[in-house]
Amino acid sequence: MNVYDQAHQLAKAIRESEEFKHYDNSKKALEANPQLDKAMRDFMQKQFELQAQQMMGQELDQESMAQIQQLSAILMQDPLASEFLQNQMRFSMMMGDVYKIVGEVADFGFDQMGGMQG
Repeated sequence: MNVYDQAHQLAKAIRESEEFKHYDNSKKALEANPQLDKAMRDFMQKQFELQAQQMMGQELDQESMAQIQQLSAILMQDPLASEFLQNQMRFSMMMGDVYKIVGEVADFGFDQMGGMQG
């Protein structure tokens, strides 16, 4: 069995999945609306920045969090934006599961404490 062939088959299966198709369709519909697309990109950028701060152990300022919540509430009122966010979440969950499955073989023989397994 050729691992590269299997990887290409997995990529094809992902592209053919309902999760990807719904995500891709809603992404294209969103991109066709430049004003909404820009608002979504701004929201996602701010959300990413807050997540990065949180991961680095920085304290999140209340103003930024309130701004994200306000933007989210506004976007969720738009059916196109709401559908995109829901489809993005479903696709992300599927991809997370796939990464977990593939990642189970990628420990390279190290246990959790960093030592070599025998």
